[in-house]
Amino acid sequence: MTTTVPALGTRTAEGSALQAVLLDMDGTLVDTEGFWWDVEVEVFAGLGHTLDDSWRHVVVGGPMTRSAGFLIEATGADITLAELTVLLNQGFEDRIDRALPLMPGAARLLAELAAHEIPTALVSASHRRIIDRVLGLIGPQYFALTVAGDEVARTKPHPDPYLLAAAGLGAEPARCAVVEDTATGVAAAEAAGCQVVAVPSVAPIAPAARRTVVDSLEQVDLAFLRGLMTEMR
Repeated sequence: MTTTVPALGTRTAEGSALQAVLLDMDGTLVDTEGFWWDVEVEVFAGLGHTLDDSWRHVVVGGPMTRSAGFLIEATGADITLAELTVLLNQGFEDRIDRALPLMPGAARLLAELAAHEIPTALVSASHRRIIDRVLGLIGPQYFALTVAGDEVARTKPHPDPYLLAAAGLGAEPARCAVVEDTATGVAAAEAAGCQVVAVPSVAPIAPAARRTVVDSLEQVDLAFLRGLMTEMR
């Protein structure tokens, strides 16, 4: 279900109620949400269909089965879900091979969590083949484990991926800080009972109980994440 990476220990930092940090990938750590939409537009153009730009907000952040299925139904394209999945994954891999821009503040946050030995997991709706490719570029050493969307029975917006990650790190979900960029990911993290930091990438996300909204990862550091736990007391 998960791939473990021999990197950090799972020791909780002394004096902090923060037990683990769980991070989304696309649009949160790497600036790739636009890549997915560009690939979808390109693939469907090859099939003779033009995607409506308003659909971008429908497909962002969700599992490929949902987003690809929606686009097939919306366009009436003559392609199976399995065939489309292959084309989308390949198109995405081609793009990240050319460039993989990190989100502002991502490299600094990952380095800080590693320096303080905070148990950290990557939790993505992307498939394992995509996660492993991205990990090789941003550094697998930053993550004690990873959870891929095609390795859980129910991926985001269901809580399963975050519950699995918390359990794998030996952490209580309520003592985990999750960083997400989409409403789908936020819904999954909140359903799991985690504290959520939303950094919207494509569509706005409103503040709510157990949810803090910021403009950029540059506003998020270890002190900020520990502060979320302090507010629970």
